[in-house]
Amino acid sequence: MIVRPRRLRQTPALRNLVAETRLSADMFIYPVFIREGRGIVEDIPSLPGQKRYSPDTFPLVLEEMARCGVKAVLLFGLPERKDETGSGAWDENGVIQQALRVGKKAFPEITFIGDVCMCEYTSHGHCGILHGEKVDNDETLEYLTRIAVSQAAAGADVVAPSDMMDGHVAALRAGLDAAGMKDKIIFSYAVKYASAFYGPFRDAAGSAPAFGDRRGYQMDPRNAREGLKEAELDIEEGADMIMVKPGLLYLDVLRAVKEISPVPVGSYCVSGEYAMIKAAAAKGWLDESRAVAEAAYSLARAGADVIVTYSALDLARWLKEGRVTF
Repeated sequence: MIVRPRRLRQTPALRNLVAETRLSADMFIYPVFIREGRGIVEDIPSLPGQKRYSPDTFPLVLEEMARCGVKAVLLFGLPERKDETGSGAWDENGVIQQALRVGKKAFPEITFIGDVCMCEYTSHGHCGILHGEKVDNDETLEYLTRIAVSQAAAGADVVAPSDMMDGHVAALRAGLDAAGMKDKIIFSYAVKYASAFYGPFRDAAGSAPAFGDRRGYQMDPRNAREGLKEAELDIEEGADMIMVKPGLLYLDVLRAVKEISPVPVGSYCVSGEYAMIKAAAAKGWLDESRAVAEAAYSLARAGADVIVTYSALDLARWLKEGRVTF
């Protein structure tokens, strides 16, 4: 035999030398939950290893990120009070706005990303303004713009609309530009499916809908071409980066989006995917570090330029320590 592919697999050094896909802490985004109050550092039962912080304790996790080399954080807020319009989301003294001011002052080198949505702030748990039991797409855009402008003014480098309203990127771009914030980045959840794998997140963020579901605005898991349409629309409207969510279950969509996108593409390894690996590792059924790394490599291999993952800190440490080997 002239061709023997196994020649390049003989040793770890050789395998590393010719690896087609590489991971770096620079490409990880760490999702963090911020709860209104003071002195809060509390475990999240549905997301083992993850915690909720209050704005004053938020620098604790930023310090850990800095030690690990993770340089981007995505913020989700848990307000004390909710109302029909989610007004806490754009409050100048809202929980995320407080955290952004504290975090940006303490760690200006970190990239701060604000999740732009209403579900955590509305009394009904839906991602927009309701008329009866239906979300009004166009009216919601005004409120999403208020949120984005408020977060950007408080220190967000990036705003990340996760609402899945039609026209949301164009609305945010116009609002940010009008507010004199033309350099703020929009990282759109362009392709977000109505997934069963968001369950632990909804528990962590207190964002489950009070009635119905979000299938009327999030994408049908059976559709792939529709994902390309959503991605193209958000890029045309001015998105600087786009995301496919969830990650592991939609690698085909991620690859297809990557092939048509002129902007960086991210993928979100969501709460249910994280919790599955954690649960199996706790039972001793798989090697957690290798499983987490394999999942991240699969996202990068499929085309993710950046990866949002609850395992960001662990994975960055394992890579630095050389614990992840193939």
